[in-house]
Amino acid sequence: MQKNESKTSIKNWADDDKPREKMILKGKGSLSDAELIAILIGSGSNEESAVELARRILRSCEGNLVELSRLSLNQLMKFKGIGAAKAVSIIAALELGKRRRSAEARERQLIRTSNDAFELFYVHAVDQPYEKFWVMMLDQANKVISIAEVSEGGMTGTVADPKKIFKIALESNACNIIVCHNHPSGQLKPSEADMAITNKLKRSGEALDVRLLDHLIIGNDSFFSFADEGML
Repeated sequence: MQKNESKTSIKNWADDDKPREKMILKGKGSLSDAELIAILIGSGSNEESAVELARRILRSCEGNLVELSRLSLNQLMKFKGIGAAKAVSIIAALELGKRRRSAEARERQLIRTSNDAFELFYVHAVDQPYEKFWVMMLDQANKVISIAEVSEGGMTGTVADPKKIFKIALESNACNIIVCHNHPSGQLKPSEADMAITNKLKRSGEALDVRLLDHLIIGNDSFFSFADEGML
């Protein structure tokens, strides 16, 4: 006996509604996040189409692709209809997107604005489940020398040692530095500890003739800049 196809199977949809055909006919910009993920998934089940499965996964992340990129292989495989191969495809696609953003940022190695610095720090900070602290070393013309991880903490905080930060900066012959840490919660408001370490780094930098240009706090796809807010 021939197996009945699901009413929600993409095969039964009009060509305009099939993600692959829709991309060919209308371009990649016409597809929703769920439709793009459905292309990665390839197929659904008798109960739901690939698009419906993709929507269910996105709903669990409140539609946030950054949150989706934080899901592990095992977490993705907990969704009915997602096996190892489909989970790997999703993770690989999101990682490529992150690397592309990083590659674009590396083409603009001269730091002119807080957003320039954010784009370079982003690839380090975006998927981190714990707070981490980084320092970007710059030469006199504000061209990037390197970025180094300084410390790793927990879900709610990390400790940044000014001695370690300026040791790295001096060894790199940096004239200026920008520091950054992430808030896994997505909350961008600086804490009292954040403000205290910023002031301490500013004073230490003045003594060593290594200027602190900015301190960024990254939460998901947004950031807070101490310099932009006149707090440096």
